[in-house]
Amino acid sequence: MAEPKFIIPHLLLFSLLISTVHSTTSSSSSPSDFIRSSCRITRYPDLCLQSLASYGPAVQSNPRELARFALAVSADRARAASSFVGQLCDKSNKARTRTGGPVRDCLENMADSVDRLKEAADELARMGRTSSTGFKFHMSNVQTWCSAALTDQNTCLDGLGKNVEPETRSAIRKKVVEVAQVTSNALALVNRVSGSK
Repeated sequence: MAEPKFIIPHLLLFSLLISTVHSTTSSSSSPSDFIRSSCRITRYPDLCLQSLASYGPAVQSNPRELARFALAVSADRARAASSFVGQLCDKSNKARTRTGGPVRDCLENMADSVDRLKEAADELARMGRTSSTGFKFHMSNVQTWCSAALTDQNTCLDGLGKNVEPETRSAIRKKVVEVAQVTSNALALVNRVSGSK
């Protein structure tokens, strides 16, 4: 009886074919998969995914575009929070309560953070290739502005002490904490582009 000479080679070929198909399928990730995996490096991954998921078609699998959109989202939310704080500041001034001073300081900090996040996003958008001579300089600017925006937001929160009415303090904190979280996430994604840890 002849030996089944071709059974083993055929099994190996089939096994290699299945392995190749599986490898190809798993290596080609969708934009949503890319955003999800990128958000895992951030401090607030669920918020990161929730705030950036809709930008998948524009981001594709580009880390720099993802970081740019993250900065833009932070700037938009900081602008909305700043407007909210401004309304509370107007109410405090009209009522002539002691809340006015700290809330006004918070408003200034939030306005500064909006400017810095916008500058960071604009700088990231016009940067050259990673290999270009000015890349590190421009990236350093982006990181500095993003960090400064986060400091502004935390300074606003730190200033909301006992002199601020509890209801007002709670309302501002809710808005500004979320802005600080998305800014922290944006900085993590920026750092990923720069290659820093």
